[in-house]
Amino acid sequence: MSSRVAREIVRDIAARGLGVGDTLEPESEMMQRYQVARASLREALRILEVHGLIRMKPGPGGGPIVSEVDSVEFGRMMTLFLQAKGIQFNELVEARLIIEPLAARLAAARHDPEDKEVLRRIVQDGLDAEGDEQWLAASNAFHATVLSMSGNGLIDLFARAMKEIFTERASAVYVARRRGHVRRTHSDIADAIIAGDADVAEDLMRAHMEEYARTVARREPQLMEEIVDWR
Repeated sequence: MSSRVAREIVRDIAARGLGVGDTLEPESEMMQRYQVARASLREALRILEVHGLIRMKPGPGGGPIVSEVDSVEFGRMMTLFLQAKGIQFNELVEARLIIEPLAARLAAARHDPEDKEVLRRIVQDGLDAEGDEQWLAASNAFHATVLSMSGNGLIDLFARAMKEIFTERASAVYVARRRGHVRRTHSDIADAIIAGDADVAEDLMRAHMEEYARTVARREPQLMEEIVDWR
């Protein structure tokens, strides 16, 4: 019963166009809407809270509030299943090596003028970045932009989640120290995407991701053989 009610709540959130920060009805109204007892409703809300779809605001005027559905929460949920299946980090990296070059190909094939300008600004942000923190933010934004330009929401969500899982555990300092080389690589990939050259965009992204994977494997070999843990 609680799982059924949870699915109905999700459908209603989408159908009513509720966004981040919107509050759902009071408990009494939800019990009436879904024709369910208080215990089953609260269990349904707990299911959605655990999956990061809502959060419970305490106190007067509180209640279930719609959360942002993002790759971080999706990645956290995914790690539960990855650990249960014994998936290692080298398998996670291999999956990224397949998906991100494909996303670059799709971005080049499906780009539009607005996407071009966004990508140009992101690349320029990387060129102008000073310090490791600013540079890493620009680098992450570049990959996120390419994924979003793929035009495929599932590829975008899945690839971002895998990136979140991996980069949360791998040190990024040594990558930041190589930012001159990575800047040029990002610029070349962006040029290929903007030009609509899908083959070149895919090849450059694959080479970029393979180089990154080799660097991590060399610097943190123990990580690659570890099982992805649930966090």
